[in-house]
Amino acid sequence: MPEKVIKKDGREEEFIKEKIVVSVIKSGSPAEIGRAIADEVEKMTEEQIRTQVIRKIVLENLKKRDVDWYKSWVGYDESAKRLSKYNG
Repeated sequence: MPEKVIKKDGREEEFIKEKIVVSVIKSGSPAEIGRAIADEVEKMTEEQIRTQVIRKIVLENLKKRDVDWYKSWVGYDESAKRLSKYNG
């Protein structure tokens, strides 16, 4: 199980499975789907995981299950990143 997440800017933070679940729920998918995707990430054997890898796993899973959830997640992710540019 990953213990640390390596952010795009190189910062490290603790791996928190619930962050994946919450982000997937925000895409419009049920909590069970979020938990299933988070479980998949949690099963990885690396001690550290990059956010890009988590994003890829989340997007692949959402796209397989429901393309609208996928589109919603991408839209939310892009708008959140735009907001953080102006607030950061």
